[in-house]
Amino acid sequence: MRGLGPFLKDAWRLARPYFMTSEEKWAARGILAAIIAMNLTLVGVSVILSYWRREFYNALQAKDATAFLELLFFYRSTDSGPMPGFCELAAVHIVLAVYSVYLNQMLQIRWRRWLTREFLSQWLADRAYYHISLTVDRAAIGTDNPDQRIAEDLRDFTDTTLSLGLGLLSNIVSLFSFVMILWSLSGALEVFGIPIPGYMVWVALAYAVIGTWLTHLVGRPLALLSFRQQRVEADFRYALVRVRENMESIALYRGEQEEGVTLRERFGAVVANWRQIMTRTKLLNSLINGYSQIAIIFPVVVAAPRYFSGGIQLGGLMQTVGAFGSV
Repeated sequence: MRGLGPFLKDAWRLARPYFMTSEEKWAARGILAAIIAMNLTLVGVSVILSYWRREFYNALQAKDATAFLELLFFYRSTDSGPMPGFCELAAVHIVLAVYSVYLNQMLQIRWRRWLTREFLSQWLADRAYYHISLTVDRAAIGTDNPDQRIAEDLRDFTDTTLSLGLGLLSNIVSLFSFVMILWSLSGALEVFGIPIPGYMVWVALAYAVIGTWLTHLVGRPLALLSFRQQRVEADFRYALVRVRENMESIALYRGEQEEGVTLRERFGAVVANWRQIMTRTKLLNSLINGYSQIAIIFPVVVAAPRYFSGGIQLGGLMQTVGAFGSV
């Protein structure tokens, strides 16, 4: 598999023309900036909700009905500052979440439209489509089924690039935000007489690193299998189209049996690769679901000693659990 450097270089080579030199560059930059701003604001709302959750559970623990109602519908002055009610926070979150997805989809279709026009022009220029059909190597990567690549791969490229890029940015900001929260809530834990400050941060990071490493080991083959599935699906579809386009010749020479053998072989490749995807997905889902179930109770168990010792209240415990999950 290719390294990260060449991959990012190719991705930038495909993305750069639209955002840097195209006639739509300013609109594209504006939409992208708006999406980034909304995503970062959503992170801020999540941080505020973390503190709101602490105050809300503390109100439940103290059986404070006034604080309970204020935190639900209005606002309340707390040790963390003025705390908006849940209804206000939820309304802001809903609006931002809806319009960030809407603008993301808008940018995707605009970017895909521009890329499709460019690639169609290059494909049809100087009889490139004809030369590709003559020089295609079935063992090569990236030269087969150019029609399918223009129709599907450009769609996947724009979708995946935006989702991964924006997700990475949001996750980095979330990581630093919730690491600070978790550090302030963790306190110190003595191990063999040595105090470890912010121990919940180190536990969360270790938990995440181990989970990421295991997921990578189990799920990595799915990338190649998914690429191969696109290829065998396109080969089967091409064989079906070929029969339709040559039906008179096939009928004249009674070539139904030979064509049937070819079609069954092509579809057999589809089924065989799909079975490999099924097996690998089963292993990956087993890991993910098992790890997720453990994650529900694991932070409670780790933070419970501080709660039982009186170091934090119920609200602090719930905020710690939420921050642990975010990290």
